[in-house]
Amino acid sequence: MDPPIHYATTSDGIGIAYWTLGEGPALVIPPTLPSNHIELEWQIPGRRAAFEGLAHGARVVRYDCRGMGMSQRDSIDFSAAAAMRDLEAVVDTLGLEKFAVLRVPSSGILPFAYAATQAERVSQLLIWEGHPQDDLDGPRRRQLSALDPVIERDWELYARIRSRLMAGWDGGNAPLIEDILRSTHTPDSAKAMNQAVMEANPQPFLSEIKAPTLVLYRLGSRPREESARFFASRIGGAHLTAMRQPSIGPYPNAEAVESILEFMDPEHVHYVLDRPAEIPGGLRVILFSDLEKHTAMMQRLGDERGRAVLREHEAITRDALAAYGGSEVKTMGDSFMASFGSASRALECAMSIQKAFTARNETADEPLRVRVGLSAGEPIAEDDDLFGSSVILAARIADQAKGGEIVLANVVRELAAGKGFLFSDRGEIGLRGFDDPVRLYELKWEQTSGQ
Repeated sequence: MDPPIHYATTSDGIGIAYWTLGEGPALVIPPTLPSNHIELEWQIPGRRAAFEGLAHGARVVRYDCRGMGMSQRDSIDFSAAAAMRDLEAVVDTLGLEKFAVLRVPSSGILPFAYAATQAERVSQLLIWEGHPQDDLDGPRRRQLSALDPVIERDWELYARIRSRLMAGWDGGNAPLIEDILRSTHTPDSAKAMNQAVMEANPQPFLSEIKAPTLVLYRLGSRPREESARFFASRIGGAHLTAMRQPSIGPYPNAEAVESILEFMDPEHVHYVLDRPAEIPGGLRVILFSDLEKHTAMMQRLGDERGRAVLREHEAITRDALAAYGGSEVKTMGDSFMASFGSASRALECAMSIQKAFTARNETADEPLRVRVGLSAGEPIAEDDDLFGSSVILAARIADQAKGGEIVLANVVRELAAGKGFLFSDRGEIGLRGFDDPVRLYELKWEQTSGQ
């Protein structure tokens, strides 16, 4: 269940929406200005995985600033002074005297300005990627400037194009980002936000930051590496760390989450996110997901619209796989096959997929219901594919699930024993191609707390 939303009131009388999750040292994540909506962003598996992962070892605090999202919308002010009032309203309401601040891309100058001017309250500053000019390199600035006049002429078209600038023209997450952007902003707030992003310049604050600082970036992109070096070289004593694990979107991946929690509290190892033990030897957990009633949907919608819906299915599934360390083996349009080295990660991924589709279906014209099956074994790897009885078993188990269900073999349940998952016994089932009945369990993901 997503955390409940509460409200704090700023010194100038503005209502600010926020939530908290987890226990431990406080970690505040300021808003991502183009697409922050503290209720809807849980639809995106990458963000959900980051929030839930950080909550293993920290009390995560997330809020919408004034003029956008779930906060008071009639007060549009993206200045640094207003941003500081919003942040302080939340932390003061929670009674936090000192806290860490996590800067994610496109969150303006607030993380830097606050760390520089309110040093007594910032325990650590964590910087996850981004460009010094609030993540706007030259080409992106020109694109946004050219797009700006569209805001007043056609708001729906603007939201569609802007979301694709953020997620990539072929990015499968674009429809989700578009919905969030449209719900986050009005045309007036979008214009004000764009101006604030264009004018954001953290450089004057960097040399004044005294808090212990960790700068993280993903390998594989020279601009990301150069930006990380820029921040680390201008903040005294900053630590620079490269992440080798892939990530989708502007939020920390699992490797970065562990580094952040360890940096925040290195002496209390129980706070650090437990890395799920890799299954020994060649044992792998196999996940099959399948879109229910896919053929009927394609016949009803037609090729073009049906393919657009399938892209959403692909985006949600791939985002979850990236967030939880799954390796995509292959996709067959309406289904995915993936493998994991950890049963816990595989189950967390399956839960994230179902949560994301449930959230999507609340507002979508065309609901998508996915069934998931899992098994474990020692598959044979050949030509970038996996073969063997464990692969066939996972596919057969997925066939036993209904849309919205996660069904698994007993071996997966045993591998994840003691990890807080809730299962129900579905008994022994005869499956095509297997001589003996197979005992199956259903993961009750709606009743299982976030891992």
